[in-house]
Amino acid sequence: MMRIGIPKERTENETRVALVPVSIPKLAKLGFDIVIEKNAGEKSGYSDSEYEEKGAKISDLKDVMSSELVASINIPDFKMMKKGQMLACMADPFRNLKEIKEIIEAGITLLSLEVIPRRLSKGQSMDVNSSQDNLSGYKAALMGSQHIAKMVPMMMTSAGTVRPAKFIVQGAAVAGLQAIATAKRMGAIVFATDVRIASKEQVESLGGKFLTVEGAENLETEGGYAKEASEEFKKKQEELLSETLKKVDIVICTALIPRKKAPLIIKENMLVNMKPGSVIYDLAAIQGGNVAFTQVDKIVEKNGVK
Repeated sequence: MMRIGIPKERTENETRVALVPVSIPKLAKLGFDIVIEKNAGEKSGYSDSEYEEKGAKISDLKDVMSSELVASINIPDFKMMKKGQMLACMADPFRNLKEIKEIIEAGITLLSLEVIPRRLSKGQSMDVNSSQDNLSGYKAALMGSQHIAKMVPMMMTSAGTVRPAKFIVQGAAVAGLQAIATAKRMGAIVFATDVRIASKEQVESLGGKFLTVEGAENLETEGGYAKEASEEFKKKQEELLSETLKKVDIVICTALIPRKKAPLIIKENMLVNMKPGSVIYDLAAIQGGNVAFTQVDKIVEKNGVK
């Protein structure tokens, strides 16, 4: 019987856990034994007793890391593992080249779940990107709205009418579409852009207005991801965006290109024309950011724009 080990995440600010209690009986039926490091689910709201009630064993890190398959969110301390073991996680292989090489050289089989093509029917059930991007888009809309001084929905009062906030979402893949849906549910007016023409119908089905440059070409790969645009397209997109930014309160950026640095979409000169008090939420920060001055996990303020 194969054993799956779930270590506690040690990355700063990481609150997720690789396995939740409700999934344990399903794995047990397939013939797996589950061992969980003590307090591994604590930050996600799951106690050790909840895991034990579902049939898992609570143990120390050394025991967990000796399992045939170790599953985690981020790369764990793989130096505790031995040749022949398997590791399933979000390894981010294009930015963690040194660690990936060390894992391979140690004879450990690495399953980097976020690089499974989401368009393959067999891969969809293992696509961790879609679920996490969905949550990111939702939280971006909520957190962005917390930082503007006005209310998001239209408010009709005896003193007059307050117009709804305006959002623009850059990139209408999973995260962007959820951000659009969430902003619309909050009562906002939402604009969206994407280099993939196919996303126009999806944006409009959620109540958003799709902005596209004249003569736009479809920049979508066979895998369903965006590819890099031409310089001419970038220039036209920048002109369209510059005008739109003058009118909006919240910008949510989600534009990413697989295996490359995030494209710089909102440049320093474009920020000058934005309304004081407006907010940009950059979900591409970890890959360099879509916005000038973006810093990971920091709020930066320039010319009254957060």
